[in-house]
Amino acid sequence: MTTISDHSERPEPRTREPGSRTGDWAVEVHGLTKRFGTRAAVDNVDLLIPRGSAFGYLGPNGAGKTTLIRTLLGLTKADSGSMSLLGVPVPAQRGKALAQVGAIVDEPRFHSHLTGRENLKVLAAARGAGAGKQIGPALDRTRMTQRADDKVSSYSMGMRQRLGLAACLLADPQLLILDEPMNGLDPAGIHEMRDMIRSLTDEGRTVMLSSHLLDEVERTCDQVAIVDHGMVIRQGSIEELTGGAGVVLEVNCSDPPAAARALQNPAIASKITVTEDGLTVNLAAGSAREHTAEINRRLVGAGIGVYSIRPAHATLEDWFLSVTSRLGEEQ
Repeated sequence: MTTISDHSERPEPRTREPGSRTGDWAVEVHGLTKRFGTRAAVDNVDLLIPRGSAFGYLGPNGAGKTTLIRTLLGLTKADSGSMSLLGVPVPAQRGKALAQVGAIVDEPRFHSHLTGRENLKVLAAARGAGAGKQIGPALDRTRMTQRADDKVSSYSMGMRQRLGLAACLLADPQLLILDEPMNGLDPAGIHEMRDMIRSLTDEGRTVMLSSHLLDEVERTCDQVAIVDHGMVIRQGSIEELTGGAGVVLEVNCSDPPAAARALQNPAIASKITVTEDGLTVNLAAGSAREHTAEINRRLVGAGIGVYSIRPAHATLEDWFLSVTSRLGEEQ
């Protein structure tokens, strides 16, 4: 686990456009490649993460998320490409860059025979520069104060994740890089982690988190990049990306299974899901007006009562599925 930072002044939250001067991005990566033998774990990746944002780096397990993080932190050497953290080039000035960064890689690891507070004291002693004074505030912020004097061996995975975040906060980092921070958390723990991440970005800090949980990232992040087989497929704000996911219609009707059959031959949608009260119908972008009328015509023609047809919000998962299905068609 890497948790290193300094007391630099926090910037105000802001969004940057491509082409901004160096230093305006919390993370800036160009043409980054890391190979293990013939396999490219990170394949010519370009990545721009605005300061003051919560940014999700998303993809299935084995897609290269952790390798990218390890490369950014200098734990793995890149084969080619350029990188900077908070405007500082790495690995050329790795020490200076990491003085402003807190990170959890893989999962938080602590001395299990020590208490949470004792573990933080060990880490703070290694940091110096008054990091010990931050132990209490970090425990309070991560809601670990009541269990801080229990041995880590008694902690759940969620508590270890929160202690890991507390360790990241010991020296007031401007950038936090978190690898699968919601792994092993129950719904309440996920909600707490989400609130903590949002509170950090509200202060002007930047949080980059890797995850395979698209739904939770959509609730947490401002912008995302989707990665698969080491390559970034798309990146941008969630609002922009889900705008290209097509249209999702919620159809409330009298006989959902029969309605699904009526829409399948010939197929009118990319995906039809039967619900208790009707159907969820995924349509391609730009086809909503004509297809909505056709859906209504078919269902009425099949003798099915149609109570309502209304558009629903397209989710990040809808967008991801639409993108990957198009990629499959192109191959």
